[in-house]
Amino acid sequence: MSGTTTAAVALRRRAAGAGANRWVVLVVLCMSLLLVALDATVLHVAVPAVTEDLRPGAIELLWIVDVYPLVCASLLILFGTLGDRVGRRRILLLGYALFGLASGVAALAHDPQVLILARALLGVGGAMIMPATLSILRQVFPDRRERALAIGIWSAVAAVGAAVGPLLGGFLLEHFWWGSVFLVNIPLMLVSLPIGRLLLPESRGAADGPWDVVGALMAAAGLFGVVLGVKRLGGGEPPLSVFTLVPLAVGAVLLVLFVRRQRRRAHPLVDLGMFARPAFSTSVGCIVLAMLALVGLELIAAQYLQLVLGLSPLQTGLRLLPLTFAAMAAGLAGARMLRRFGPRRMVSFGFALTAGAVLLLTVMGATDNAGLLVFGFVLLGFGLETTLFGAYESMLSEAPPAQAGGAAAIGETSYQLGAGIGIALLGSVMNAAYAPGLSSVPGVPASASASAAHSLGEAYDVAARLGGPVGVALRRAAMDSFVHGLHVTLLVSAGLLLLGALMALRLPRTMQCAEPPAPVELPAPREVAESRVSV
Repeated sequence: MSGTTTAAVALRRRAAGAGANRWVVLVVLCMSLLLVALDATVLHVAVPAVTEDLRPGAIELLWIVDVYPLVCASLLILFGTLGDRVGRRRILLLGYALFGLASGVAALAHDPQVLILARALLGVGGAMIMPATLSILRQVFPDRRERALAIGIWSAVAAVGAAVGPLLGGFLLEHFWWGSVFLVNIPLMLVSLPIGRLLLPESRGAADGPWDVVGALMAAAGLFGVVLGVKRLGGGEPPLSVFTLVPLAVGAVLLVLFVRRQRRRAHPLVDLGMFARPAFSTSVGCIVLAMLALVGLELIAAQYLQLVLGLSPLQTGLRLLPLTFAAMAAGLAGARMLRRFGPRRMVSFGFALTAGAVLLLTVMGATDNAGLLVFGFVLLGFGLETTLFGAYESMLSEAPPAQAGGAAAIGETSYQLGAGIGIALLGSVMNAAYAPGLSSVPGVPASASASAAHSLGEAYDVAARLGGPVGVALRRAAMDSFVHGLHVTLLVSAGLLLLGALMALRLPRTMQCAEPPAPVELPAPREVAESRVSV
């Protein structure tokens, strides 16, 4: 009995020691998140320069852009659960090192194949970093009230990273070559590695039983197939294409087999019993719906601002900044809102506010209304971040501390899947509403109408080639059809958001703050993880 008591006292002392620097730990974790969020969007503005320099084919260019989020989403569960076993700080530091190395390779790439490989390695590094940051945050903030504030700051940094990425990329491209968008990662990694090793506490989950290698690989391969299929749908690939159906089918089968395997194992890789908790499963569903709306709407909004209103890419980025600032404000105010209103009302309110903003934006037409757009984007950013904040906080709080890495990985996977499904679903709705308006423009040949129906940008190209009154008529019809498609898409998105508001009613009414301290270990320079691995 005395040995058990001594161990418990030592555990509490280690937790208190780590907690004394918990706000410094939060700063380090936010630096990690900022890096990954930047890299997810910084390449977007560099694509034309990469295309001109490396001359990739159409398929190679697609992989250059998509391989990073694809690999990252596929490996989140693998590295999240591995961190629970061998140490979350260890996985995070390895992710730092790999991210820095891959950034150097990407910056110096002289052909498309090397750049694709480097982007894939960046995805591996991102998958190591993302769940580790959330799970360590879960451990060093055992008090739910403080953890809510920490998650708010963490999510505000994510919003900053996503918004600053294109602006930073544009600045670097004006002064340097395209590889500079990757080199910017290396100094941050050189700083993060030693600071992380010195300041971040090590933490693990339960070490019962071996780590399920086969299950981890099944989850990774299954998610790769599903995300690839969803991305191809979002990219305009026909739904019945073999290159879309095969990845989706194989991925779905592997994920079903993964779930069956986890239910049969005495020590599963992921405790699927977490989904039996209404708060956990509802939070995951809310994350998917919120991201579905956000990414699809941002994509369509960017096209509207550039192709309908004629704004430059920089002007478009500046127009979207109010959305980012509102999201930052919601993240910073999230802890206070959560304490006052509780998860149920907070997430439902976030969904309802976002739906209202989306309905307000249906007033948009072919003429610029800057005030309306700014107001709508502010409501949109505040509502979505309120939803995501409440959902993430509820999900992490419902997960057992031993499963923090797995729970964080599930949340990040839901985030990525929601983004992919949003592009595919809302993009399909947009195309279905846009194309019919171009089928019977007077004087336009059928072949030209078919080409113009692919996208608004292609319609403008066709109209320029036709010229004269026919070209003008086609351009006007394409713009009107796009605005009509935008309105239909916004209405569908509002319906999904209201569905999310109803779903959120399953969340707890109030937040429960009584939680025992989380078991963490102070960093040890020569610490060696002991784990068993089985196949």
